[in-house]
Amino acid sequence: MPSTDLLLHPHRYDPGQFDPETKRLLRATIDWFESRGKRKLLADFHGKVRYQDFLDFVGENDVFATFLTPARDADGNPDKRWDTARIAAMSEVLGFYGINYWYPWQVTVLGLGPVWQSDNAVARQRAASELARGQVAAFGLSEKEHGADIYASDMVLTPDGEGGYRANGGKYYIGNGDCATTVSVFGRIAGVEGPDQYVFFAADSTHPNYLLVRNVVPAQMYVSQFELSDYPVAAQDILHTGEAAFSAALNTVNIGKFNLCFGGIGLATHALYEAITHAHNRILYGKPVTNFTHVRTGFVEAYTRLIGMRLFSDRAVDYFRSANAEDRRYLLYNPITKMKVTTEAEKVIALLGDVVAAKGFESDSFTTVAKSDVTGLPKLEGTVAVNLALILKFMPAYLFQPQDYPAVPTRTDSADDEFLFRQGPARGLGKIRFHDWHGAYRKFAHVPTVAQFTEQAESFAQLIQNAPPTPEQQGDLDFTLTLGELFTLIVYGQLILEQAEIIGLDEDVLGAVFEVLVRDFSGHAVALHGKRSSTQAQQEWALGAVRKPVSSSFDQVWEQVVALAGVYEMKP
Repeated sequence: MPSTDLLLHPHRYDPGQFDPETKRLLRATIDWFESRGKRKLLADFHGKVRYQDFLDFVGENDVFATFLTPARDADGNPDKRWDTARIAAMSEVLGFYGINYWYPWQVTVLGLGPVWQSDNAVARQRAASELARGQVAAFGLSEKEHGADIYASDMVLTPDGEGGYRANGGKYYIGNGDCATTVSVFGRIAGVEGPDQYVFFAADSTHPNYLLVRNVVPAQMYVSQFELSDYPVAAQDILHTGEAAFSAALNTVNIGKFNLCFGGIGLATHALYEAITHAHNRILYGKPVTNFTHVRTGFVEAYTRLIGMRLFSDRAVDYFRSANAEDRRYLLYNPITKMKVTTEAEKVIALLGDVVAAKGFESDSFTTVAKSDVTGLPKLEGTVAVNLALILKFMPAYLFQPQDYPAVPTRTDSADDEFLFRQGPARGLGKIRFHDWHGAYRKFAHVPTVAQFTEQAESFAQLIQNAPPTPEQQGDLDFTLTLGELFTLIVYGQLILEQAEIIGLDEDVLGAVFEVLVRDFSGHAVALHGKRSSTQAQQEWALGAVRKPVSSSFDQVWEQVVALAGVYEMKP
């Protein structure tokens, strides 16, 4: 298929893979933004105008209620389910118009996570009713002094002597915390030690004992600091206690962090359309800016990185939707979508910003919005370092202990992904097994840059066997994070290839995608060589792993990129 068909195009968007109600709501969301127009979008961004009109649209059209209510809480409504494929599609649509609009959706996903994982039928029914009323949710986890360190919460519940509790403490940087009627709050029970102290409970921002301190960001978003002062917590408000509360926090992030990649894909896609149209119509020294070699190089790299993001993320959806207690491979692909795809979005938008130059700072440019928004994505739901450290836990099993699994199909069917709310205890990651990564690479060995990257991947596995990190290096985060970057590229490339095979991707584009991966791998290898703690054997490996890509598809890919000039511009 033409790779340009992978890009969201609002004027001709028709997600035929989905059921009629899903298509209607995705299309209605796009039409709402397009009818408001670019001037309104940009004016509200620069004026830091809260997006209440968007939340009103969401409520009036049951957008969040339809997409974010699991089937068992849908009261028989066949259109309501938790469907990762269509949630990803909505995340991309909202990201296309800016992270300010994606954000209330994202934090509603997080706020609902502990509720939908709970067996508290009263709390579940209440949350479903609030969604149906057009309300949003919030995830009350992080605190000003402790961040998201759930071992050190200062939110304390004290028994009230009548079977309930009084909650006292504060939460900080809580999206939707200003306005959510379902706030999942993490805390601890006074006088209890060990894991049994943890608790998740449901709160309501409209309650008089819920005190909004301030909005903590200078932007359109509702991002609150709030305090609970003798807030009454009844038995029907308790969502989880003990180790289940701890696991609910981590499993919620497992669900929610996945949406960051599609927000970044949408944002980068809009910026690409604007940048190529601007540059191709801009005349300097008597010729279009796009005649300059360095400009074409920047566009081709931005485009191929964006296609790689799309391929990996689309394939990761399938593993999420097909997950079960015996197949938890998604727990590796998830932090990669969070860490890798969001940093790729940063690179894409930086490349486009370099091309459009001063235009990327003007008030009538969407690129200005994208440059501002994209930096937040790698820092939400765990930093890059946190997610890389998580990714490394899977490395031995992935590289050396493959297991056979049934083939995972493309999953855009109208199914409820109910396993995500019964993931179980958040432990045992080292026991998860993966299918043999070599298979995907073998199928594309005829593509020169794939062959080169395969050599690099094989050499990395040999490095881990022959010159593994020493005990001291394992405690050196600076060293292990670079190791994690190298390992991540291997997994990233595997799912890109799997999706390329499924859709029949143009091999010129695939070759260009892997040209980028070869260069990135070489760059991280050089970085490993320069680490203070790298051994002689590791340094020798690093220099031997460097490759110059042999791709010859630049001109063919450039023709696809330049054909996007003038294809889409948001309505004024």
